[in-house]
Amino acid sequence: MSWTLALPILAPFVTAALAFMLRGRRGSGWISVAGAAVSLVLAVRLLLVVLDNGVVATQMSAWAAPFGITLAADYLSAAMVLITAIIGLAVAVWAMAEVGQTSRRMGWHGLFQTLIGGVTGAFLTGDLFNLYVWFEVLLISSFGLLVIGGRKKAIDGAVKYVTLNLISTVLFLCAAGLTYGATGTLNMADLRGAVAAHPDQGLMTVIAMMFMIGFGLKAAVFPLFFWLPASYHTPHYAVSAVFAGLLTKVGVYALIRVFTLIFVGDQGWTHEILLWTACLTMITGVLGAAAQSDFRKILSFHIVSQIGYMVLGLALMTPLALMGGVFYLLHHIIVKANLFLIAGVSRRLTGSSDLYAIGGLYRSAPLLAVLFLIPAFSLAGFPPLSGFWAKYVLVKASLDLGLGLVALAALLTGLLTIYSMTKIWAEAFWKAHPDGRAPRLSEIPARPRWLMLAPIIALALMTVLIGLAPEPFVTFATIGAEQLLDPSAYVATVLRGDAP
Repeated sequence: MSWTLALPILAPFVTAALAFMLRGRRGSGWISVAGAAVSLVLAVRLLLVVLDNGVVATQMSAWAAPFGITLAADYLSAAMVLITAIIGLAVAVWAMAEVGQTSRRMGWHGLFQTLIGGVTGAFLTGDLFNLYVWFEVLLISSFGLLVIGGRKKAIDGAVKYVTLNLISTVLFLCAAGLTYGATGTLNMADLRGAVAAHPDQGLMTVIAMMFMIGFGLKAAVFPLFFWLPASYHTPHYAVSAVFAGLLTKVGVYALIRVFTLIFVGDQGWTHEILLWTACLTMITGVLGAAAQSDFRKILSFHIVSQIGYMVLGLALMTPLALMGGVFYLLHHIIVKANLFLIAGVSRRLTGSSDLYAIGGLYRSAPLLAVLFLIPAFSLAGFPPLSGFWAKYVLVKASLDLGLGLVALAALLTGLLTIYSMTKIWAEAFWKAHPDGRAPRLSEIPARPRWLMLAPIIALALMTVLIGLAPEPFVTFATIGAEQLLDPSAYVATVLRGDAP
């Protein structure tokens, strides 16, 4: 069991070490792809073990919980590890066509695998201090990926990104320190009982709010999201794709884990704040997207708006809402990463990401147009794609609680998302190119063309599969939500090693 949980974390770091050693050679890219494939196999194995056992946990170096380093996986964390591995492999393949010799020499592939390892570690850790450690790994590797290339715009975006994330990290560390001082533990399973038994519940609520702000900055919720659209449109498209798919989801995952497992004693206060935050995040994010004319900036603002749906599931805190939040989280990672990869192909064909400076892709690259429509329609919530089911569940959960205005905010966000996706379609695909050019996919040499298209096609097929056959995914998300609402099996497995 120890290796089942540890190997998905170790594999990306071993791959990163090899990629760094070969960073001046073309082989570093293939090392990254091979390592990502191994990570995917290990993630599938972990998921199968979790499906058999419900919750699995191990203590590193045989130090018993709550004193040692705990690794634990339930349905949610196992699914997040698997989706991380899928996106890691897709982006690793895609990057082979984009990342050039200069970036390879500067260690792009090694930093990328380090980032994947940090994300995986954050999903599997069982204590708050090591969650902080994984956040630091993410911050260092993501900053390196942002600045590779040395362009002024990229460096400017990286400074904004790292400054706000450092504030988030410091706030997180302070909250963890106060938690340890008040309870004597940072093990998340142990904290469930320790926080509930603490005599000063007002102090616990204050600490909970510190965690909410710290993780909210990571997740880019309202009003803490402004760093994201200022930085995500600046690096390599492969970097934008993995950031869009995974980084903010670590913050969302941390919010879900902490506010379903640890700080559950004052939900009338904390979850009311989360509810308002979710609604404002949806509305402000989608309005920001509607005001943009750059392909990547539109997609960046849509990350913000879609984060609101995920937080909404947590805020409502019903079985149906949490199931919808988990379903939305998994669906969105695939869709958003794919849209950024498609934006990268568009940029390569047309030479720009400004919608008013490009066009003609529907006629000259019809395959790319179809591949864009699938994740775009899914993001907007068109049936029967995956985004429809996720939004439907969250709207129904809101109406079941009599929260009509919340449901209206979710529906309005969906309508404005359709507007943004239609804007991209009309400008980049439907209208003629301003210069009269007809950029064709065949203009890209065969090898890089298929290195780019293969991951996009694979992710699009996953989106269609989830939409056309949602039942197993809904069932999985339902069990995941039940484990979040009743974490007794998680606590028992971590603290006593009992079978759930």
